[in-house]
Amino acid sequence: MFTGIIEGIGSISKIIKKGGGMLASVNTDISLTSVKIGDSIAVNGVCLTASAIKEKSFQAYVSPETRQKTTFGEIMPGTPVNIERALRLSDRLNGHIVSGHIDDTAILNKKEQKDDAIILTFSVGKEITKYIIKKGSVAIDGISLTINNCSNNSFDVSIIPHTAQETTLQYKKQGDKVNIETDIIGKYINKLITGTNSDNTKSDITMNFLSETGFLNT
Repeated sequence: MFTGIIEGIGSISKIIKKGGGMLASVNTDISLTSVKIGDSIAVNGVCLTASAIKEKSFQAYVSPETRQKTTFGEIMPGTPVNIERALRLSDRLNGHIVSGHIDDTAILNKKEQKDDAIILTFSVGKEITKYIIKKGSVAIDGISLTINNCSNNSFDVSIIPHTAQETTLQYKKQGDKVNIETDIIGKYINKLITGTNSDNTKSDITMNFLSETGFLNT
């Protein structure tokens, strides 16, 4: 589990393809002395399991499913990436609850300077727009951000100078692809209310089920 508050920028140093997946080596300016093999680290918002660790670098296996659903399918050595270590229960939750499980990718359509802020507009697939609401939370390449406005297939966020300087958003240009994770709470609420999963299959949770199991007063 993560917060979407990026701890530092790293870079992909090496990629070894293994079947449909790959072994990625990542350099980072974050000290990893407190991280052990098997721990989770978010790389551009993707939860990866560290399989080898040095003081400021680690390796992790990227599964075929992750390559298909995220920007890891196109990532190259030298690519800058956002890094966040897993949340500890004693930490402040300064961003929002981020699982590191990417829903889809989005395309940066527009990058506009507005006073001290940068307005970024992204286009997204219709299957995840139901989880994107005005003033709601979204993780973009692992960064916890607040949605300014949204429509049927796009949304925009406002980036303050600090966020731009401390994350890979400073390098993004029109047409670039990013990882999107929508608010996990919104997904559960949608499933409970509509009785459908995010892939539009029928959910086992219904109003009758909730009533029969004591979650609703009748």
